[in-house]
Amino acid sequence: MNLSDVASLAEKWTPDEIVAWSIEQFPGAITVACSFEDLVLVDIVRRHAPRTPVIFLDTEGHFPETYEFVNRIEKDWDLNLVRTVPGADAADKPCGTDGCCQVRKVGPLQRAVAGYGAWLTSVKRVDAVTRADMPVISWDEKFGLVKVNPLATWTDDDVLWYIGEHQLPEHPLWAEGYTSIGCAAVTAKPAPGADRRSGRWAGSDHVECGLHEA
Repeated sequence: MNLSDVASLAEKWTPDEIVAWSIEQFPGAITVACSFEDLVLVDIVRRHAPRTPVIFLDTEGHFPETYEFVNRIEKDWDLNLVRTVPGADAADKPCGTDGCCQVRKVGPLQRAVAGYGAWLTSVKRVDAVTRADMPVISWDEKFGLVKVNPLATWTDDDVLWYIGEHQLPEHPLWAEGYTSIGCAAVTAKPAPGADRRSGRWAGSDHVECGLHEA
């Protein structure tokens, strides 16, 4: 069965079933990329395979609260955390400048996933119009491995339900009114009534960082 056929079947699977399939198909060869905006996918994966590597892309531009949250969850959950750091090519591209995401996110992730069979992300179709057709399972040409989006069909309400049902810790900036959390230089609180992700890349026309674009 090819990936396209599996992806069609996976449209009706739960995130737990999708994660279980990934572990079965790529034993010891999956990793999770997590921004730590929320912990839903990490929690699902750790229930199936607790020592699965969790990649945190340290752009060196996150909010202090994000770093504190990552450190706390790494310790409390005993995560097998892998932190990436930008290479020398990022020196002249601070967060928020043109090309910063390529050298602070895309490049480091390409190096981090080398040798794995599949990477799992928390991408949801409702996140942005650019993600509306995101397959649940596909071949990722950019990173050279299978990409799995277990939460692709979920809504924001589904995520909030899971967080409450499983009593997951929440990113501290949620309590301050942030609803989508990225690097500090390009993240703002959304205006009242605005889209949840409208505060990302504030002041620019960006909607993607490059990780989830072909």
